[in-house]
Amino acid sequence: MAITLCVLLWAAEGEGETLGAYESDVLTLVPAHGGRVLQRVTNVAHTDDAAHGGVQPTEVQIIEMPDEDALAAYIADPARAGRLDVRERAVARTEILRVRPVD
Repeated sequence: MAITLCVLLWAAEGEGETLGAYESDVLTLVPAHGGRVLQRVTNVAHTDDAAHGGVQPTEVQIIEMPDEDALAAYIADPARAGRLDVRERAVARTEILRVRPVD
């Protein structure tokens, strides 16, 4: 059964551009695991200071994966794992919500 995720990402202080570049890179791997990036948006009010970035996410993504196995395979993808050093530097916080469309 397909799963839909709402991914909220907060950039580490001063690393908004790095977060965006990292996500642009790793999200290209989603289709290889049968998934689709349905939407990807950035917070236009976001600044890199803690007063703003600590409250609202820097980027929000809606991702659809065919099942749990596909999601696990994406997370364990060696190309993604090879970039974890960048992720650790760029991403201060991540929240992943499992969501469904509202009719």
